Amino acid sequence: MRLTKRIHACVQLEKDGRRLVIDPGGFSEQDAAVGADVLLVTHEHPDHFDEGRLRAALEANPSARLWTLRSVAERLSAAFPGRVRTVGHGDTFTAAGFDVQVHGELHAVIHPDIPRITNVGYLVDGSVFHPGDALTVPGRPVDTLMLPVHAPWNKISEVIDYVREVAPRRAVDVHDALLTDLARPIYDRQIGELGGARHERLAAGRTLEL
Repeated sequence: MRLTKRIHACVQLEKDGRRLVIDPGGFSEQDAAVGADVLLVTHEHPDHFDEGRLRAALEANPSARLWTLRSVAERLSAAFPGRVRTVGHGDTFTAAGFDVQVHGELHAVIHPDIPRITNVGYLVDGSVFHPGDALTVPGRPVDTLMLPVHAPWNKISEVIDYVREVAPRRAVDVHDALLTDLARPIYDRQIGELGGARHERLAAGRTLEL
């Protein structure tokens, strides 16, 4: 399986000529969802969910399907009957040859005064876990953790402890569009030295063979 990092929280996985894309949001490339056979969205925030990008991908590929939580599904299901599936914690499904498990229920706390919304994470082929905007521990071995390295709702000590708790073989940064190049070496060093897992940072468009 090949992993391609897209801008911010978006990740593309490919195997056997099929493509799965997670969270092609408003910070991602305009064509981030193009060519996808499987689309997964973790939650409704615009840096993870861009309706226009999803509509374009579903229109371009009539066999493409979207799996997501109810708040996103309701925006698209009428336009694409039978092609938008609602999922929640504990669900499992197979799509275009990818086995997917759904973990998690709520977005991380941004501030106590801001109501929490639903957020789900996806474990793909029992190997790659993308938690969305939460520090969800899937409770099973993870080879590659897509690590939300920088967000308004987290701090580096929580990120490090999250890597320790999940205990993946490698952690690859996502949710990084707001992290400046000046801060990158600090995050790389501290997560790499303290997380207990191999830490990798991919520029947008770069790939990793899993």
